[in-house]
Amino acid sequence: MLRKNYARVGLLSISLLALALAGCSKHSRQSPSAAGNPSSPAIPAANAQIDPATAGSVSGTIRFNGKAPTPIVIDMAQDPACSEGSKTPNMTEQYVVHDGRLANVFVYVKDGLGNRIYMPTKTPAVLDQKGCRYIPHVIGVMVGQPVEFRNSDHTMHNIHIVPPGSDDSSGFDISQPPMGGTEQHIFRNAGLMIPIRCNNHPWMEAFLNVVKNPFFAVSNTDGKYEIQGLPPGTYTLVAVHEKLGTQSQQITIQSHKASTANFAFSK
Repeated sequence: MLRKNYARVGLLSISLLALALAGCSKHSRQSPSAAGNPSSPAIPAANAQIDPATAGSVSGTIRFNGKAPTPIVIDMAQDPACSEGSKTPNMTEQYVVHDGRLANVFVYVKDGLGNRIYMPTKTPAVLDQKGCRYIPHVIGVMVGQPVEFRNSDHTMHNIHIVPPGSDDSSGFDISQPPMGGTEQHIFRNAGLMIPIRCNNHPWMEAFLNVVKNPFFAVSNTDGKYEIQGLPPGTYTLVAVHEKLGTQSQQITIQSHKASTANFAFSK
């Protein structure tokens, strides 16, 4: 009787061991991605390189239709240091128009690059403070690229940035002494026309644009811009102005050729 019980226990143990091995074998055939999220996105391509042998470019002119608002002289009497050495008055910069051409428009490639990834340059973009104004008024950088803030004035300034739609905790505020050193900051999230202000001088304002690729430009005083190094393809090109909003159009870049894309804004 005792021998029969031992035999039954042995057979039961063998059966349990077989089931366990079958379960292990079943799980071992399942890939980690299948065991996790089956709808996980594809791994993006490695860092893309710009091939100068095939790259093209796009350029154009930003126009302003109608009569542009007249710039207003800024009263900086509250801080005499703001006018030191200046021979021209400080004017508002919301609408900088010369002969119907609009400056300070940020133009960038929004769509069409697919899963290409471009590493940001380590060279910082510079935003200076001269004559109690930010120079340049509109600046563009890549996500992960340093922005260097300078104070070239004989008065104290501060850099106050709060991205739109967020609270004060996600921005930052740095003070810079007269003729002070430089401060660098790296922005990790994309955003357009992010306002930069100085709490000490309420008229001071600039706009920061942070994008994920190196294909962007800001229109100059002649309303002109140019974006170089684009791989051949079809893209959505977007132009953004701080007051006049956003426009977009589709462009096609051919190998080693220059394309043209003009924009026109109206108030």
